[in-house]
This record gives sequence, C-alpha cells and structure tokens, in this order.
Amino acid sequence: MDWKDTYQTWADFADLETNLKDELTDLKGNDEELEDAFYQPMSFGTAGMRGVMGPGINRMNIYTVRQATEGLATYMDSLGEAAKQRGVAISFDSRHHSTEFAHEAAKVLGQHGIKSFVFDGLRPTPELSFTVRHLHTFAGIMITASHNPKQFNGYKIYGEDGAQMPPKDSDLITSYIRKVTDLFSIATADEATLQNNGLETIIGDDVDTAYLENVATVTVDHDLAAEEGKDMTFVFTPLHGTGRMPGERALRNAGFTNFVTVPEQAEADGDFPTVAFPNPEFAEAFDLAIKLGKEKHADVLIATDPDADRLGTAVRLPNGEYQLLTGNQIAALMLHYLLEANKNAGTLPANAVAVKSIVSTEFATKIAESYHVGMINVLTGFKFIAEQIQNFEDTGSHTFMFGFEESYGYLIKPFVRDKDAIQALTLLAEIAAYYRKQGKTLYDGLEGLYAEYGYFREQTLQQTYEGVEGPKKIEAILDKFRENAPKEYAGFDVVATDDIAKGTKTFVDGRVEQLDLPKAEVLKYWLADGTWIAVRPSGTEPKIKCYIGTNGATLAEANTKLQDFADAINAFVK
Repeated sequence: MDWKDTYQTWADFADLETNLKDELTDLKGNDEELEDAFYQPMSFGTAGMRGVMGPGINRMNIYTVRQATEGLATYMDSLGEAAKQRGVAISFDSRHHSTEFAHEAAKVLGQHGIKSFVFDGLRPTPELSFTVRHLHTFAGIMITASHNPKQFNGYKIYGEDGAQMPPKDSDLITSYIRKVTDLFSIATADEATLQNNGLETIIGDDVDTAYLENVATVTVDHDLAAEEGKDMTFVFTPLHGTGRMPGERALRNAGFTNFVTVPEQAEADGDFPTVAFPNPEFAEAFDLAIKLGKEKHADVLIATDPDADRLGTAVRLPNGEYQLLTGNQIAALMLHYLLEANKNAGTLPANAVAVKSIVSTEFATKIAESYHVGMINVLTGFKFIAEQIQNFEDTGSHTFMFGFEESYGYLIKPFVRDKDAIQALTLLAEIAAYYRKQGKTLYDGLEGLYAEYGYFREQTLQQTYEGVEGPKKIEAILDKFRENAPKEYAGFDVVATDDIAKGTKTFVDGRVEQLDLPKAEVLKYWLADGTWIAVRPSGTEPKIKCYIGTNGATLAEANTKLQDFADAINAFVK
C-alpha cells in the first residue's frame, strides 16, 4: 500500500479516536503533511520511538503506542510465564497524552496477562530505570520525548537491568512490532479486568522514597553540603517537567535549603509555555532563571529537562552575568570533583574507571589520567555505558565512578542505568558548595581546570532533514564523508580515520587496526594537533551531527581553532 491507501484506511475507520479524527479532517488536502504521517511506520530503534503527536502510522498516538507495546508483549509471551509475572514498570512525563499512552500500554500488556506497575503521576526517566531494578520487573516503559518541543512524544523500552534495551533485544522486539500491521485490531484489557485480575498495580511514594534514599548517597562530603548548603543561594528550574518533586526533595535531603525554584516553570505543563524548546542546553531555557538569579544574587542556575534525565547549568561570572556551560564542561567539573573528593576521603578505588561516549570531550580523559583512573569510550547511547557498568559488576574488573555524554547526560551512582539529572543536580550543588567554601564560583573552578589541564573546546553542528527525503539526504552526506573526506581540516592533516560501521581505524600510512566497538554508522577523524571530528546520524531525530573536539594553549587559541574547523566542515557538507 502506498501512503494514500494507508491514509484512506485511517479516514474510513469508524471508531478512530475523536481527537485524531478531527485532526485528520483538518489535514485533508494537505498532501505533504499527510504523506509524512502515512508513508512509513514510526522508526523503532535502540532508543525506542519518538515523533510528532497526531494521526498516522508515522506519528505518536494510541495506536502506535499499542503497536509498540504489542511487540513487547509478544516478545514476553515467547519467554514464558515467569517474565510475564515479573511484569513491566511504566512511567510518563508532563507531555500531552503521556498519561493516556502509559495506561494504553498497560491495557495491551494486561490483555496478554502481563502485570504492569504504573506510577500514580509523572515521574522522571531515571526513576523509571531505578524502578525496573527496584521491583525486579522484566522491562520498563517510559513515555517521554525528553527535551523535544511540545508537539513531540515518545516511547522507550528498558530491560531488566534498568538500561535501555541493547540492539540485540531491541531488534527482536522491533521484529515483533513490524508483524503488527493492523493497528486497529490490537486487543486491550479494560480497567476492570486489570484491577480484578491483579494485572495493574499503581505505584508512587514507596518507590520515590527508595529512589531518593539512593540519591542521598551521591554526595561525597556530607558535612560540606550541610555546612554550605544552608546559605548558598542558587536557582533551580524543572522547565515544566518531572524534575520538581524529586529534585527539590533530593536537594533538601542533602542539606541545600536556600535554593529557589523558578515559579513560572515549576508546574508540569505539556505546552511548555515559557520556552519554545524545553532543553537545558539552550540559552533561552535560562531566561527566567537568569532574571531570578540576578534578583537573588545566586551562585549558580540549574535546569533539568522535562523527563529529568538531562541537566544544564549557568554560572555566575565576575561581572554578575551568567554563562551557560556545555555538557562537556559540566562533566569535567563533576569528574574532577568526584576524583578529588574521593581521593581526599581515601575512598578512591585502585580500579576506578569512568565511561564516556566517543563524541565527548578528551578534557575528561586528561583529568582521569591525572588521578590514574581509566577512561573507557563507548558508542553514543547511555545503554552502552550501562553495559560497561554491568560488565564491571559481573567481572569485578573495575569500580564505576562516573559516566557521561556530551549531550548533558551524567550518571554518578549505578543504582540507575541511564543518565540521571536528579543525581547530577545534587552533585552539582555540592560542587558549587565546594568552590564557595574557597570563595570561588563554578566559573572559577572551570578556569582552574583549564589552567591545569589545557583549554579544551567542543561544538556540535547539526542539520535537520525532515520528511520523506530526509533519510536519503542524511545518507548522502555520510557517503560523502566516507568516500571523499578531506585530507586536512583548517590546515591540520587527518592522521587516522575510524569507520565504526566497518570496525576499522585506518592510519594515513595505510596501517589498519580493528576497533573494539560495536558496529555503528559513525565516522571519526583524528587530526595532527590532537583535534578530532566525528560524524553520525541521530538515533532519535531526523538529524545528522558533526562533532568537533579541539584544544589550545589559551582559550583564545582553542576558540579560534574551533571556529576554523566548524567553517571547514560546513563548507564541505554544502
């Protein structure tokens, strides 16, 4: 069937949900929008699915949610009764239809006799990861589109270790999902059946308490937090999402009582009325926090995204203004503090190790090396960091100290197996207190690290290609890099190329080494001055991303090089 036939099937379905029927009527005659909504099923990858809400097989709605859940349920059917009795934990964020999607998933699971444990209200993604482990469920479902704009929602599946399912399991579930071709015939249990047969359990405060007790172990110097925390002023904003309750409770538990939450952004709201993008890596997300921070003379401003797995911060400068830090800079501050504080406390293990994605800063590697701590590089996706943690626990080979991705995701303690902004919030407050006790700000702390380790700068260039032709354009750019990449960028020679899809590192002299990484569509170029450039398609959005990591003897030198490399890449991509 082409997209028009699929569209007609939806238009003719008498029992189509009223809101979706109305939206479909409004789209009549808009062939471009209709084609995008119906030309292909939603992509379901290792990060689940994410997309615009609305009618269509390529949209987030109750029918595509049922389809995804039917795939998971069929997979669990194949594993037997034990998996079904362990059940599935389900959480959801503040986006429109998130509550509805969560309960639709429970109804599909219930029809298969699979138990579900559904939160009584919105909770963060990291708490869902914790819950899978805490309740020993077989899987978890998180309804969220993370930091995307308000028209988006998404669906992520977690494995029994609390991490997003690895490619092997995810691919198997995807194969079951693809077998569900009639979205309107998926059977669901009603609420009475769920309740009468013990197939749905509502969870809440007990799990919150257990999660927050674990978050309380994130602080290293409890006396420091208590001593400085009662006086240190900072601003917190959950950006209309899930972070307020756990974030505020975690801060108070740690001894930080003088923070203030941005009132206009405190309440959960799927319209995100104060921001176009509820993304803490964007400056506009901090506009209200900056205004409040200046009124309160706050040391630091901290924001979590709607599902509270990512965290961003702005630090006070000597002139009283605030500067946003990058995810790489935040990670460097966190790693340095964790290693220094544990070293001073005598609690830094001899086999300590940190883990980061291959497109994250080498600044952190240099910091780790100075403490004789290993750094392991993995593919982008926190599930790969989680895999390393599980391996450490299984073998006893290393003690996990910290994991991060440049995209504002951090994990300190592995009772969660995904990035955790509530943990990061608590730790960052402690780091701010650490520098405050020395009469410094986080800005001063970062400058001190640059002075010690050198000036590292990173940038991500990204281009969005939506619609039917989007994937082809992204593939063409990747092919251009693979087949005709420049031999030098901004005057610096390429000395080696990692083609992770082929599993090889090829040096300029022709030598080839095998890479110890899973195969993935990523290219990474190493330059003579230590700069690296990486190219990869996004796993969750119709984007291609180019990453740059460079360094210099001064900040001015590093910034100049960064701009030169960005110009060279943009010119090549065009």
